[in-house]
Amino acid sequence: MKGSTPSFYNLAWRWHFYAGLFVIPFLILLSLTGIVYLFKPQLDALMYPELLQVPVAEQRLDADRQLALVRQAYPQATVRQYLPPPAQGRSAQFVVDQGGLELNLFVDPYRGTLLGSQDARGTLQAIARRLHGELMIGTVGDRLIELAAGWGIVLLVSGLYLWWPRGSGGAGVLWPRLRSRGRLFWRDLHAVSGFWGSLALLFMLLTGMTWTGFWGAQFAGAWNHFPAAMWDAVPKSDLQAGSLNSASRQTVAWAAEVTPLPVSDPHAAHNGQATAAQGADAARIGLQRVVDTAVERGVQPGYSISLPKGESGVYSVALFADDPRDDATLHLDQYSGALLADVRWRDYGPVARTVETGVMLHEGKLFGLANQLLMLGVCLLILLSAISGLLMWWVRRPQGRFGVPPLRHDLPRWKTATLIMAVLGVAFPLVGASLLLIWALDRLLLSRPAAPSCLQQG
Repeated sequence: MKGSTPSFYNLAWRWHFYAGLFVIPFLILLSLTGIVYLFKPQLDALMYPELLQVPVAEQRLDADRQLALVRQAYPQATVRQYLPPPAQGRSAQFVVDQGGLELNLFVDPYRGTLLGSQDARGTLQAIARRLHGELMIGTVGDRLIELAAGWGIVLLVSGLYLWWPRGSGGAGVLWPRLRSRGRLFWRDLHAVSGFWGSLALLFMLLTGMTWTGFWGAQFAGAWNHFPAAMWDAVPKSDLQAGSLNSASRQTVAWAAEVTPLPVSDPHAAHNGQATAAQGADAARIGLQRVVDTAVERGVQPGYSISLPKGESGVYSVALFADDPRDDATLHLDQYSGALLADVRWRDYGPVARTVETGVMLHEGKLFGLANQLLMLGVCLLILLSAISGLLMWWVRRPQGRFGVPPLRHDLPRWKTATLIMAVLGVAFPLVGASLLLIWALDRLLLSRPAAPSCLQQG
């Protein structure tokens, strides 16, 4: 800083430091778990071939006989979900609750044999998904992920300001000076990888935040609207279709999460279809009839069927497709088989269509292997920028001190930065609350006039 001309570089650097301090551990975790989930199809085929692959035979057992096999093998379990074979030579899957433990059971649909089971929450993919979405600690973890994503935007904006060329050439700006050593080497890696990955990081943060429990739920509630006539003649519960999703398993597409979950007519169970002694369960339509309805309605393979919960529950057919244009969410009365709701891509609004497409790009599913490799490159860029930022801080921090960048106290109010922070705080309320908290702590505890040190950059 020269003369009395105020420089905002130091102020931006200070906020970049705070943002990085909080966000970088999350970016590393999200990138690593994201890479695992990104290659789920390949990893599952490699790790569980004996559960997923079966020899093709001439005839396949219907879903009701497969269900009977599972109930015979696990008489005390509650069957929650059925996933028909997605292709020839693939097994069928049931999800059951056995004494509080959620199990994946795999059935050979040609021979009627049970292939094996998994702890549904203990597989590599389930753990990666739970870490990625909620740190395996429920609502608190979800809020921390959301907060980290919002602060990631602060990190990105302040980082671009610090990176912005100030009269230098392309070295250290567009490409790293690989012959440099020490702090300069890590600085170049951090700045250059951060610049090239900035738009991709912003895309990943925004598409990821749509799944969060607070901001994402508010966003979905504001933008995901369906014609009221779709539900006029449908008896509805107090639940939404999103209740079928869990931290370890995605069942219903994001756009359909806010739709009402209909209810079945329990009186139909006793209208000549079953005696009181038999109960409502005997009056349910067969599972194969639900499969047939899904096929008749043109639902693409890969869907799941959630079985009814209680006397008023419904069968829910859901496809969270790699191509969102194939998404489907259907609800059937468990007694009559009547179709109560059928939500497809055609019913999505423009925002829902944009978000669903973005999510599929985020998860590497839209364009197959090319999409996977592109997202892998993005994850590696984020990892490189995050790790090099940590190493840069470690190399240059003063001995015995945390290394918070010093703040000049003669800086006038930076109107542009104030506006940016205000917009972020309003758009992302958790970020806004944390900004106010950190500003107060910074003013009370950390802001001290300081002489220039080895931390300052020019």
